[in-house]
Amino acid sequence: MKKELQEKLYNKYPLIFQQKDLSMRETCMCWGCDIDDGWYFLLDQLCQSIQSYIDLNDHLKIEQVQATQVKEKFGRLCFYYRGGDGDIRGMVSLAELMSYHICEECGFTENVGHTKGWIYTLCEKCSLTDERYKDWSLDIEKPIININNN
Repeated sequence: MKKELQEKLYNKYPLIFQQKDLSMRETCMCWGCDIDDGWYFLLDQLCQSIQSYIDLNDHLKIEQVQATQVKEKFGRLCFYYRGGDGDIRGMVSLAELMSYHICEECGFTENVGHTKGWIYTLCEKCSLTDERYKDWSLDIEKPIININNN
């Protein structure tokens, strides 16, 4: 993820990303958010949902969520964390599932598929225009969600 997008998340959600300055012996957040820019919106919405839920339910004494690692694995967002409760676990699971249907490069949700070999989740356009993926075949699936307003 671009440095400026990552910093935007860190500044917007300082409690969630409080481990960003710890050493590699203490957390994997020292490596930053190891995802492409297309998932920025998804990660932003996840963090907003998590922090709002914690803040609005102060009476439940929910332990503050701290991200310990944010990365892509097998073409899917992986958000590892400490704290939270069952509702937050559901939010994270939903975001991880949705990422499998959102282009990692541009965030588009139509004609999204997965590359062969090293798995990336890409829309058809990004798979054809990005030099890194030109030789890879893409299995296009029908989207199960449509978050684009068109």
